[in-house]
Amino acid sequence: MSHTVVIEDLQVGMFVHLDLGWWAHPFALSSFLITSPEQIVTIRRLGLRQLRWSPEKSRLAPPPGQASAEVAMPAPAAQAGADAPDAGADAAAAAVDGVAPFPAARDPLAAQLAAQRLCEQQYAEAGRAWHEAQHLVPQQPAQALAVTEGLTRALLDKLMVDREMCVRVISDAGSDRASGHALNVAVIALLMGRVFGFGEAEMLDLGIGALLHDVGKLELPERVRHGELALAPRELQAYREHVALGVAAGQRMGLSEGALAVVAQHHEMADASGFPARLNLDRMAIGARIVALVNRYDKLCNPAQVAAALTPHEALSTMFAQSRTRFDATMLNAFIRMMGVYPPGSLVQLTDDRYATVVSCNSSRPLKPRVLVCDTRVPVADALLLNLDGQIDLGIRRSLKATQLPAAARDYLSPRQRMVYFFEPVQSDLAAAEEALAA
Repeated sequence: MSHTVVIEDLQVGMFVHLDLGWWAHPFALSSFLITSPEQIVTIRRLGLRQLRWSPEKSRLAPPPGQASAEVAMPAPAAQAGADAPDAGADAAAAAVDGVAPFPAARDPLAAQLAAQRLCEQQYAEAGRAWHEAQHLVPQQPAQALAVTEGLTRALLDKLMVDREMCVRVISDAGSDRASGHALNVAVIALLMGRVFGFGEAEMLDLGIGALLHDVGKLELPERVRHGELALAPRELQAYREHVALGVAAGQRMGLSEGALAVVAQHHEMADASGFPARLNLDRMAIGARIVALVNRYDKLCNPAQVAAALTPHEALSTMFAQSRTRFDATMLNAFIRMMGVYPPGSLVQLTDDRYATVVSCNSSRPLKPRVLVCDTRVPVADALLLNLDGQIDLGIRRSLKATQLPAAARDYLSPRQRMVYFFEPVQSDLAAAEEALAA
């Protein structure tokens, strides 16, 4: 249960809720534990008079002269379960609630769980911000841009792009296809921009353009919003008009030239086979080249008809084998290196015959990603997360479709119908996850 507190009475140890939207504040999450006076100063600068807080999740210091044992506070999850078999999972759950577990609970499983849940919470908040921006486009275009720009800055600031990053697959967190596609394209495009050394302004244009690349579809009937469906010629023409409609919406919003170019050119191709202007590589903006590439990859993995979906490995192979001339060759090669030969979400069989799903990639060694291994003797919550980079004699034998998995392995690994991506620091550990969760 939450209560309200006036801003002047905030204390270190309170678990607070900022009802502002993720894009409107500088913290990693909208609900978190206050761990320093500096955070209180930052909250006060937001202009709020009061906010909600949850006493049961808080860790307030005891009043002067009162022993800490006399303070009615919940026991730390890591300490209460330190001797139990699921102590690692308890520690991760505590970290997600904004309560940092004790050092004794810092084991690899807890680290992975904390990182996974942090990604999922941030992704869910980003999705809500994206929907808010889309809702504002028709009547309040300038405010829609403000929300989108804030979301882009949040993606850049909160996800520590100054550190080495990689792509990881997460649960879809209840997202719909439209927001999932926009966020997938934006997340991967921003990482590509980082690979190519984009500056701050270029990254901002790339992120805004990627988040809004399909904004023109807001004016289309649902039936013609998906170009990969079998559309009649008139319907296909209506679908292709979403680019012009998107440019018009972008102009009303006041998009910068760089962001507008992404919206205008995200269906152009390097060999001039795209639309609407049939531009070739030399005439395409660099941000548009990236978004065109990532847009195609995500549509192969997440088509409107789920039965037509390719695995991430198949999508990458298809683009390389059949569509190399359609994309900037330098960018396609960089994309494959960044995503790995077996991108996150790929189902694989290891060289020791075990089945696994790829959790995150390894840009320095594309054949050695991090995988979650199927072992039906172990509960799914305690499944082995294995970094193949540290396994000399173990690797991936082949990529599989979900239908090729034995029933028990399919149930255990629970292949996702939709690939949803977010980014995380390479070599992320529990301390890094805790720091972001408590920020």
